[in-house]
Formats: sequence, structure tokens, C-alpha cells
Amino acid sequence: MALKEQKIGFLGAGKMASAIIKGLIKYGIDPANICAGEVYPPSAEAARKDFGIYVTNDNAEVVKKSDIVIVAVKPKDIEAALSASGSTCGKLFISIAAGVKIADLEKMAGSGARVIRVMPNICATVLQSATGVSQGMNASREDTALAMEIFSAVGTAMEVPENLLDAVTGLSGSGPAYIFQVIEAMADGGVYAGLDRGTALKLAAQTVLGAATMVIESGQHPGELKDMVCSPGGTTIEGVAVLEQKAVRAAFIDAVITGAEKSERLGKKK
Repeated sequence: MALKEQKIGFLGAGKMASAIIKGLIKYGIDPANICAGEVYPPSAEAARKDFGIYVTNDNAEVVKKSDIVIVAVKPKDIEAALSASGSTCGKLFISIAAGVKIADLEKMAGSGARVIRVMPNICATVLQSATGVSQGMNASREDTALAMEIFSAVGTAMEVPENLLDAVTGLSGSGPAYIFQVIEAMADGGVYAGLDRGTALKLAAQTVLGAATMVIESGQHPGELKDMVCSPGGTTIEGVAVLEQKAVRAAFIDAVITGAEKSERLGKKK
């Protein structure tokens, strides 16, 4: 069955769920085919108002109404949400919870449950997520194709084996926070050099956007693109030398590795 013919339910209607709903509606999914379970009244009301979808505080009702169930509650709340969801027979569950393994999700959802585990990021709120997708033991290739289609509606989706989802979490799951700090720091430098705050922030953000677009669209290695900007004896190579002296690249590598290791530890908690 094509995605646009599926009934899609959300367990949770927080920021990430709302971002996905926004993307699906923009993609062409009828809001009448989307519902959500949310116990926090402000989030429930926001989902009703912003998207025109049906919202209830009854997870079992959401599961019953849906062909695809996107599990968008906090990792600590997943077991309770799934245990209250009633019959899971014939349903496809897609979890966006960091660190919660497919095997554990399958147990929580019941024997034979079809599970896909994904790791999107906060940039889904502007339809620019970088998402890793992993297929569970009982899920089919058709199930994975549906998950890829859903998360392609909010950015870029890539299929990876589950043992690499912790790496995805450390890299693209946590990565926006690192880049937000880069933008802030570059803007601070601009202010120090005399620019007003608003101008510096816009220039810094557009610079990051432009550089990312060049990497994606050119297909060139970032090192090659960096060399294109570094004229002999110029301003840029002096700035790059400072970044090397401060071990900025090593710090980013360590941040990604640390995030991946934390995700792995979360998956081992029972």
C-alpha cells in the first residue's frame, strides 16, 4: 500500500513528532489520515490547531486507528506507551527514541512486531533532517521503504545497519547543537571585529548553509573545497592555522565519538 493510503499514528506529539507531521502534510498526506496520542494538554492542543489532526490521550485508540505507528515519546516512556497501546497485530512501529534497541522495541510491542528504528534530528522542524533508518527482524523491505519515504519528507534519509545507529546519533542526531555553537562563535567573532549582532549572525548562518550546500551539490571532498578558499599568504589560511592550533577538528571528532558512546550506553540500560 502506498504511503498516502496509510493511516499514520503518533505516540507523542512533541517537537519531533510535530516536525514529522508537518513534513508529511507538506508531502501530501491528508491530515485526516494522521492521528496522535498526547497526554500533555498544550502539546495536544497545538497539534490539533497547527495540523488539523485528530488527537487523543488514549494510545490504544491511536494504534487501533493506524497502519503505521511512529513512537515519539521519550525513551523512558516507551514501555508504558506500548503496554497501553492494545493489540499491535499487523501494525508497523517506527521508533525515533535514542538508544532503544530494535530487539527491546520488538519485545515491548509484542511477539512478531514489525519495527523500524530511526534517528532523525531537530532540523526536521525545517524539513532538513539527516536521518538514519534501520530495519528490524520482522519488518519487510516494503516497511523500510515506507519509513524511508516518511523521513525523506522531512529531509534526507539513509539506511544503515542498527549497529551504526549510535554513530548516527553522535554525528547527525547531536550534530545540530555543535553547528549552532559554531554559528554563535563565528558571529561573536564578527561582533568583535565590529559588525552588529544581527548582521554577524545572518552572515555566519548563511556561510554555514552555503558551505554545506557546496559539499552536497559539488560532490567534492571538504578538504578540496577548503583549499579553494585558502589563497597563498591570505586571510583564510591564517584563520585555518588558528583552528589547527586550537585542535578544533579533534574536538569535533571527540564530540561525535562521545555522543555515539553515550547512545550505546543508553541502549544497555534496562
